[in-house]
Amino acid sequence: MSVLDQFSLHGKVAVVTGANRGIGLGIARAFVEAGATVVVAARDEARNEQAVTLLSAVGPGEATAVRTDVSDRASVENLARTVVAEHGQIDVLVNNAGIGFHADALTLPEDEWDRLFDVNLKAVWRCCQVIGQHMVARRSGSIVNIGSMSGLIINRPQWHAPYGISKAAVHHLTRSLAAEWAPHQVRVNAIAPGYVKTEIADIDKPEYRHYWIDEVPMQRYATPDEIAPAALYLASDASTFATGSVLVVDGGYTLW
Repeated sequence: MSVLDQFSLHGKVAVVTGANRGIGLGIARAFVEAGATVVVAARDEARNEQAVTLLSAVGPGEATAVRTDVSDRASVENLARTVVAEHGQIDVLVNNAGIGFHADALTLPEDEWDRLFDVNLKAVWRCCQVIGQHMVARRSGSIVNIGSMSGLIINRPQWHAPYGISKAAVHHLTRSLAAEWAPHQVRVNAIAPGYVKTEIADIDKPEYRHYWIDEVPMQRYATPDEIAPAALYLASDASTFATGSVLVVDGGYTLW
C-alpha cells in the first residue's frame, strides 16, 4: 500500500455529527473525496438534505443523512441502528456537534451551563458509548472528537469558562477511551482547532481582531477545509499507530 493509499476511506462508513455546516461539513466533504460513505447526523433536516446534495456532487464517496439529536440517547441509538442496517458497519465516528457562547462566570445561569455540557461533553460520551459498542464488537474503528485549543488555554478578551472546561474534558475523555479500547483495536483521538471562520463564528468582529488574529503567529484564522485533513489523517489507516492524541491545529496560537 502506498502512503497516499493509506489516506483512502474507500469502503469505509463514517458518521459525522453536526455535519450540515461549518467544520463538520468540511470534514464530511474530505471524507467523501477520500471515498467514504458519509452519514450526516444533525437535527435540521432541511440543512441535512442541503449537505447531502452538496456532498453527493463531490464523489467518489457517497452521502446520506439521519436526523439526530445528540443530546438524546434514543436518537443516538436510532442513528447507530439505522446506519448499521443500511450500510452494515460504522468504521469512523467524528464527534463534531457542539455549541458555545460568551458568558461571565458570576452571572451564567445554571441551565445554560447544563445545556452546553449536555451537547459538548455528554453527547460526545453518549455517541462514543453507543457507537463504540459496535466498534469494539467488530474490533475495528476510529473515533475523532473535536476538542478545541480552548481546552488548553484561557481565551481572551471574551470569557466563556464553560466552553473551555467542556473541551478540556473532551480531551481527557479522548485519552481515557483510547486507553480502555486500545486492546479492542478501536482508536480514539481528538483535534483541537484554533479560531476557524464559519458562518456562525463572530471571528470578524473588530473588537476581537487583536486577540483572535493579530496574536496568532500565522496572522489569520483557519477555514474548515484546513481542519478537515487532520480529521482524515486520524480517521484513516494513515494513523493506525495513533491513539489518545490531541492534534492541535491552531496556526500557532498556543505557542505563546
